[in-house]
Amino acid sequence: MTTLTHSSPLNRAIPVKFPSLNWKVFFILGFALFSFLIIFYIFEINELTKGSYLIKNYEKQLKEISGQSRILEMNFAKTNLLGSIQEKTKELNFEKTKQVKYIQILDPSLAKAK
Repeated sequence: MTTLTHSSPLNRAIPVKFPSLNWKVFFILGFALFSFLIIFYIFEINELTKGSYLIKNYEKQLKEISGQSRILEMNFAKTNLLGSIQEKTKELNFEKTKQVKYIQILDPSLAKAK
């Protein structure tokens, strides 16, 4: 019994050669990259914390300044009102009272009730 085998150049397995790795260098570079990423992460968390702290302080200062601004606006409105009243009294020739005199009602007057 004879068997016929067909061989073609396309059916042959071609071995693939991978470049040889120096595993020691690979692990050292991996460890260095890992260390750099950890340090970078810690640095970024620190910067984020600083930023949130600054925002909190700025909001606190903004509230204080807003409160002071409202107080100043009210004081300005009061002084502006008093200043305009004083000017108006000068225009109308009003004077400050120095002595108060009361009118005495006599007995036979119409305004007196019995």
